[in-house]
Amino acid sequence: MTLTSMCLPTTVVGSYPVVKGSGLLARMDPLKHAVEVAVADQIAAGIDIISDGQVRGDMIHAFTSHLPGIRGSAVVGKVQPAARPITLADTKYALSRHPKVKGILTGPSTLAHGLALETPFYRNKDELVLDLAQALAVEADYLQNAGVTLLQIDEPIFSTGAANIAIGREAVNAIVGRLRVPVCLHVCGNLLDVVDDVLRTNVAVFDFEFANNPGNLEVLSGKDLRGRMIGYGCVDSADPGVESVETIKKRIEAGIDVFSPDAMLIDPDCGLRMQSREAASGKLKNMVVAAGLVRAEYTD
Repeated sequence: MTLTSMCLPTTVVGSYPVVKGSGLLARMDPLKHAVEVAVADQIAAGIDIISDGQVRGDMIHAFTSHLPGIRGSAVVGKVQPAARPITLADTKYALSRHPKVKGILTGPSTLAHGLALETPFYRNKDELVLDLAQALAVEADYLQNAGVTLLQIDEPIFSTGAANIAIGREAVNAIVGRLRVPVCLHVCGNLLDVVDDVLRTNVAVFDFEFANNPGNLEVLSGKDLRGRMIGYGCVDSADPGVESVETIKKRIEAGIDVFSPDAMLIDPDCGLRMQSREAASGKLKNMVVAAGLVRAEYTD
């Protein structure tokens, strides 16, 4: 599978700091400026596969607030697909500025565990997860038809032990089975207790954090990826400091000791939403330079 024509392409996990606009247009859509800034900053940094910045709220309510059957943080009836696309407009804007864009969905298990069951329709969260997957598959289809290069499903809940990963995997696979575009599964945190379950998911790319969780390299060492790619988190999203190019380069080189460089997508550990714009931009710029330096060593 080739997502770009180069070795060690760069991407993002998704979210970016929110930079709100002002004036009349901002009153009509307060977050449109934030989308524009996020897209412009990623392009300026040289990111190969960008996102729309995920600036319209937290990863749970950005989706659940649009789904029938959910009110606030509670499930009050059968969950249905949204009446209209949720992330499509911002994704289309990103596509109008850059040829390669990653569409992003919060995964069904992570959504389910952010909600309270206040209806007898669902006996447990596992039943809810499967209906959420059907609702998200409709959104995924919108993004695929818009022309995204890659579709990412975020399941941070998988590494916590709180989710039923067998059901979560079934839900992700249900979305993947309806798509032609490659799908990436993002799971942050320590993978030690869940890696084998996660790797059984039918996705093309697994995106993990290695900067803040360097032990994940040992966890993945020796695992058969069966031709799938690794989204290689080499920038610490939780650290407000901007790592040096040399620090990031050494992290990438540590990854190449475990994975083939042809199988790696270079990105931050997680979203950068909680950092300042200056820190987020600086991290992405240094990551792109570091990836370029390592790439040059393997493509001469």
